[in-house]
Amino acid sequence: MPKTILKTFTFLILLSFLTTTLKAKQAELVQIIVYHFENDAQVKQTENYLKEALIPAFHQQKIDRIGVFKPLDFAQDKRLFLIIPYHSFSHFIKVNQQIELDKNYLIAGNKYIKAAYNEAPYSRKESILLNSFSTAPILQKPNLKNSSEDKVYELRSYESATELLHQKKVEMFNDGGETKIFTRLNFNPIFYGSVIAGSKMPNLMYLTSYENMDDREAHWKAFGADEAWKTISVLPEYKNTVSKIESTFLRSTSYSDL
Repeated sequence: MPKTILKTFTFLILLSFLTTTLKAKQAELVQIIVYHFENDAQVKQTENYLKEALIPAFHQQKIDRIGVFKPLDFAQDKRLFLIIPYHSFSHFIKVNQQIELDKNYLIAGNKYIKAAYNEAPYSRKESILLNSFSTAPILQKPNLKNSSEDKVYELRSYESATELLHQKKVEMFNDGGETKIFTRLNFNPIFYGSVIAGSKMPNLMYLTSYENMDDREAHWKAFGADEAWKTISVLPEYKNTVSKIESTFLRSTSYSDL
Protein backbone atom coordinates (compact mmCIF):
# COMPACT_ATOMS: atom_id res chain seq x y z
CA MET A 1 0.00 0.00 0.00
CA PRO A 2 1.45 3.45 -0.98
CA LYS A 3 2.48 5.66 1.95
CA THR A 4 0.01 8.44 1.09
CA ILE A 5 -2.89 5.98 1.00
CA LEU A 6 -1.68 4.35 4.21
CA LYS A 7 -1.48 7.74 5.95
CA THR A 8 -4.98 8.65 4.75
CA PHE A 9 -6.33 5.28 5.86
CA THR A 10 -4.69 5.62 9.28
CA PHE A 11 -6.05 9.17 9.68
CA LEU A 12 -9.59 8.03 8.84
CA ILE A 13 -9.39 5.21 11.37
CA LEU A 14 -8.11 7.62 14.03
CA LEU A 15 -10.82 10.16 13.20
CA SER A 16 -13.49 7.49 13.41
CA PHE A 17 -12.14 6.33 16.78
CA LEU A 18 -12.05 9.86 18.20
CA THR A 19 -15.56 10.62 16.93
CA THR A 20 -16.94 7.44 18.45
CA THR A 21 -15.16 8.12 21.74
CA LEU A 22 -16.48 11.69 21.94
CA LYS A 23 -20.01 10.53 21.19
CA ALA A 24 -19.74 7.80 23.81
CA LYS A 25 -18.71 10.35 26.44
CA GLN A 26 -21.47 12.84 25.61
CA ALA A 27 -23.67 12.66 28.70
CA GLU A 28 -27.30 13.62 28.37
CA LEU A 29 -29.08 16.27 30.39
CA VAL A 30 -32.12 14.92 32.23
CA GLN A 31 -35.00 17.10 33.35
CA ILE A 32 -37.49 16.03 36.01
CA ILE A 33 -40.64 18.14 36.17
CA VAL A 34 -42.79 17.53 39.24
CA TYR A 35 -46.41 18.68 39.21
CA HIS A 36 -48.14 19.08 42.58
CA PHE A 37 -51.94 18.84 42.64
CA GLU A 38 -54.67 19.74 45.10
CA ASN A 39 -57.63 18.09 43.37
CA ASP A 40 -58.68 15.67 40.63
CA ALA A 41 -59.68 18.48 38.28
CA GLN A 42 -56.08 19.70 38.18
CA VAL A 43 -54.83 16.18 37.57
CA LYS A 44 -57.22 15.70 34.65
CA GLN A 45 -56.34 19.04 33.06
CA THR A 46 -52.59 18.47 33.29
CA GLU A 47 -52.76 14.87 32.08
CA ASN A 48 -54.83 15.91 29.07
CA TYR A 49 -52.22 18.56 28.30
CA LEU A 50 -49.38 16.08 28.54
CA LYS A 51 -51.11 13.42 26.43
CA GLU A 52 -52.56 15.68 23.77
CA ALA A 53 -50.05 18.53 23.52
CA LEU A 54 -46.69 18.38 25.29
CA ILE A 55 -45.60 14.78 24.73
CA PRO A 56 -46.61 14.79 21.04
CA ALA A 57 -44.60 18.02 20.70
CA PHE A 58 -41.53 16.36 22.23
CA HIS A 59 -42.01 13.39 19.92
CA GLN A 60 -42.10 15.83 17.00
CA GLN A 61 -38.69 17.06 18.20
CA LYS A 62 -37.39 13.44 18.03
CA ILE A 63 -37.40 12.94 21.80
CA ASP A 64 -39.14 9.60 22.30
CA ARG A 65 -38.00 8.55 25.78
CA ILE A 66 -40.43 10.60 27.86
CA GLY A 67 -41.30 9.12 31.24
CA VAL A 68 -44.53 9.98 33.05
CA PHE A 69 -45.03 8.53 36.53
CA LYS A 70 -47.27 8.76 39.58
CA PRO A 71 -46.48 7.70 43.16
CA LEU A 72 -47.92 4.33 44.18
CA ASP A 73 -49.97 6.14 46.85
CA PHE A 74 -51.23 8.79 44.44
CA ALA A 75 -54.46 9.27 46.41
CA GLN A 76 -52.38 10.68 49.28
CA ASP A 77 -49.35 11.93 47.33
CA LYS A 78 -50.81 13.88 44.41
CA ARG A 79 -47.70 14.43 42.32
CA LEU A 80 -46.83 13.62 38.73
CA PHE A 81 -43.24 13.14 37.52
CA LEU A 82 -42.31 14.00 33.94
CA ILE A 83 -38.82 12.89 32.88
CA ILE A 84 -37.22 14.22 29.68
CA PRO A 85 -33.75 13.54 28.21
CA TYR A 86 -31.80 16.09 26.14
CA HIS A 87 -28.52 15.76 24.26
CA SER A 88 -27.11 18.87 25.96
CA PHE A 89 -28.11 22.14 27.61
CA SER A 90 -28.21 23.89 24.22
CA HIS A 91 -30.51 21.12 22.98
CA PHE A 92 -32.73 21.70 26.04
CA ILE A 93 -33.03 25.40 25.14
CA LYS A 94 -33.60 24.76 21.44
CA VAL A 95 -36.26 22.07 21.91
CA ASN A 96 -38.30 24.13 24.32
CA GLN A 97 -38.10 27.16 22.05
CA GLN A 98 -39.29 25.06 19.12
CA ILE A 99 -42.20 23.66 21.12
CA GLU A 100 -43.33 27.18 22.03
CA LEU A 101 -43.61 27.88 18.26
CA ASP A 102 -45.38 24.59 17.44
CA LYS A 103 -48.88 25.49 16.21
CA ASN A 104 -50.26 22.03 16.87
CA TYR A 105 -48.95 22.17 20.43
CA LEU A 106 -50.45 25.62 21.02
CA ILE A 107 -53.85 24.50 19.75
CA ALA A 108 -53.90 21.17 21.60
CA GLY A 109 -52.62 22.71 24.83
CA ASN A 110 -54.68 25.89 24.68
CA LYS A 111 -56.87 25.13 27.72
CA TYR A 112 -53.83 24.39 29.92
CA ILE A 113 -51.68 27.21 28.57
CA LYS A 114 -54.39 29.85 28.97
CA ALA A 115 -55.87 28.57 32.24
CA ALA A 116 -57.30 31.27 34.50
CA TYR A 117 -55.48 32.20 37.72
CA ASN A 118 -58.27 30.64 39.81
CA GLU A 119 -58.41 27.47 37.67
CA ALA A 120 -54.70 26.63 37.56
CA PRO A 121 -53.88 23.09 36.35
CA TYR A 122 -51.56 22.47 39.32
CA SER A 123 -50.81 23.96 42.73
CA ARG A 124 -47.04 24.14 42.14
CA LYS A 125 -44.53 22.90 39.59
CA GLU A 126 -40.82 22.26 40.11
CA SER A 127 -37.99 21.48 37.70
CA ILE A 128 -34.79 19.53 38.39
CA LEU A 129 -31.87 19.35 35.94
CA LEU A 130 -29.28 16.60 36.12
CA ASN A 131 -26.05 15.75 34.30
CA SER A 132 -25.99 12.03 33.51
CA PHE A 133 -23.12 9.98 34.91
CA SER A 134 -20.17 9.14 32.68
CA THR A 135 -20.75 5.40 33.20
CA ALA A 136 -24.40 5.71 32.13
CA PRO A 137 -24.54 8.75 29.84
CA ILE A 138 -27.77 7.87 28.01
CA LEU A 139 -31.25 7.52 29.51
CA GLN A 140 -32.39 3.95 28.82
CA LYS A 141 -35.79 2.36 28.35
CA PRO A 142 -36.26 -0.50 30.85
CA ASN A 143 -36.55 -4.10 29.72
CA LEU A 144 -39.61 -5.20 31.69
CA LYS A 145 -42.37 -7.66 30.81
CA ASN A 146 -45.16 -6.89 33.27
CA SER A 147 -48.03 -4.48 32.70
CA SER A 148 -47.87 -0.87 33.91
CA GLU A 149 -50.15 -1.86 36.81
CA ASP A 150 -47.49 -4.24 38.15
CA LYS A 151 -44.18 -2.59 37.25
CA VAL A 152 -42.51 -0.54 39.97
CA TYR A 153 -40.06 2.33 39.45
CA GLU A 154 -37.90 3.67 42.25
CA LEU A 155 -36.63 7.24 42.17
CA ARG A 156 -33.84 7.65 44.73
CA SER A 157 -32.28 10.89 45.93
CA TYR A 158 -28.93 11.00 47.74
CA GLU A 159 -28.21 14.34 49.39
CA SER A 160 -24.70 15.15 50.64
CA ALA A 161 -23.55 17.53 53.36
CA THR A 162 -21.06 19.35 51.09
CA GLU A 163 -20.16 19.66 47.41
CA LEU A 164 -16.95 17.68 47.90
CA LEU A 165 -18.77 14.80 49.60
CA HIS A 166 -21.30 14.83 46.75
CA GLN A 167 -18.46 14.58 44.24
CA LYS A 168 -17.06 11.60 46.16
CA LYS A 169 -20.44 9.84 46.05
CA VAL A 170 -20.67 10.44 42.29
CA GLU A 171 -17.14 9.06 42.03
CA MET A 172 -18.28 5.99 43.96
CA PHE A 173 -20.95 5.33 41.33
CA ASN A 174 -18.57 5.89 38.41
CA ASP A 175 -14.94 5.03 39.23
CA GLY A 176 -15.91 3.00 42.30
CA GLY A 177 -18.11 0.69 40.24
CA GLU A 178 -21.51 1.14 41.89
CA THR A 179 -23.31 1.59 38.55
CA LYS A 180 -21.66 -1.62 37.31
CA ILE A 181 -23.19 -3.50 40.24
CA PHE A 182 -26.66 -2.19 39.41
CA THR A 183 -26.21 -3.25 35.78
CA ARG A 184 -24.78 -6.68 36.63
CA LEU A 185 -27.64 -7.39 39.04
CA ASN A 186 -30.17 -6.28 36.40
CA PHE A 187 -31.77 -3.38 38.26
CA ASN A 188 -32.95 -2.04 34.88
CA PRO A 189 -31.49 1.41 35.59
CA ILE A 190 -33.04 4.20 33.52
CA PHE A 191 -30.74 7.09 34.48
CA TYR A 192 -28.24 8.32 37.06
CA GLY A 193 -27.54 12.03 37.39
CA SER A 194 -25.92 14.75 39.45
CA VAL A 195 -28.35 17.59 40.20
CA ILE A 196 -27.11 20.86 38.69
CA ALA A 197 -30.31 22.85 39.34
CA GLY A 198 -33.00 22.04 41.87
CA SER A 199 -34.29 22.75 45.35
CA LYS A 200 -32.17 20.08 47.06
CA MET A 201 -28.43 20.33 46.46
CA PRO A 202 -25.83 18.90 46.49
CA ASN A 203 -27.67 15.81 45.40
CA LEU A 204 -27.66 12.90 42.99
CA MET A 205 -30.70 11.02 41.75
CA TYR A 206 -31.31 7.82 39.85
CA LEU A 207 -34.22 5.73 38.62
CA THR A 208 -34.37 1.94 38.64
CA SER A 209 -37.23 -0.36 37.61
CA TYR A 210 -38.67 -3.75 38.55
CA GLU A 211 -41.36 -6.21 37.49
CA ASN A 212 -43.16 -5.76 40.82
CA MET A 213 -42.43 -4.89 44.44
CA ASP A 214 -41.31 -8.44 45.30
CA ASP A 215 -38.81 -8.20 42.44
CA ARG A 216 -37.57 -4.92 43.88
CA GLU A 217 -37.04 -6.44 47.32
CA ALA A 218 -35.14 -9.39 45.82
CA HIS A 219 -32.85 -7.08 43.85
CA TRP A 220 -31.94 -4.97 46.88
CA LYS A 221 -31.32 -8.09 48.96
CA ALA A 222 -28.89 -9.29 46.27
CA PHE A 223 -27.26 -5.85 46.18
CA GLY A 224 -26.63 -5.85 49.93
CA ALA A 225 -25.06 -9.31 49.72
CA ASP A 226 -22.90 -8.52 46.68
CA GLU A 227 -19.15 -8.87 47.34
CA ALA A 228 -18.24 -5.90 45.13
CA TRP A 229 -20.67 -3.69 47.08
CA LYS A 230 -19.32 -4.95 50.39
CA THR A 231 -15.85 -3.95 49.23
CA ILE A 232 -16.57 -0.41 48.06
CA SER A 233 -19.10 0.40 50.79
CA VAL A 234 -16.42 0.28 53.50
CA LEU A 235 -13.73 2.25 51.68
CA PRO A 236 -12.74 5.25 53.86
CA GLU A 237 -12.83 7.72 50.95
CA TYR A 238 -16.58 7.13 50.56
CA LYS A 239 -17.45 7.44 54.24
CA ASN A 240 -20.24 9.93 55.12
CA THR A 241 -20.84 10.88 51.48
CA VAL A 242 -24.63 10.67 51.90
CA SER A 243 -26.50 12.63 54.56
CA LYS A 244 -30.08 11.88 53.48
CA ILE A 245 -31.76 9.31 51.24
CA GLU A 246 -35.25 9.69 49.83
CA SER A 247 -36.98 6.95 47.88
CA THR A 248 -40.20 7.41 45.90
CA PHE A 249 -42.01 4.42 44.42
CA LEU A 250 -43.71 5.15 41.12
CA ARG A 251 -45.93 3.60 38.47
CA SER A 252 -45.80 4.56 34.82
CA THR A 253 -48.86 6.04 33.18
CA SER A 254 -50.44 4.52 30.10
CA TYR A 255 -48.99 7.29 27.92
CA SER A 256 -45.40 7.06 29.22
CA ASP A 257 -42.62 6.02 26.80
CA LEU A 258 -40.87 4.33 29.72
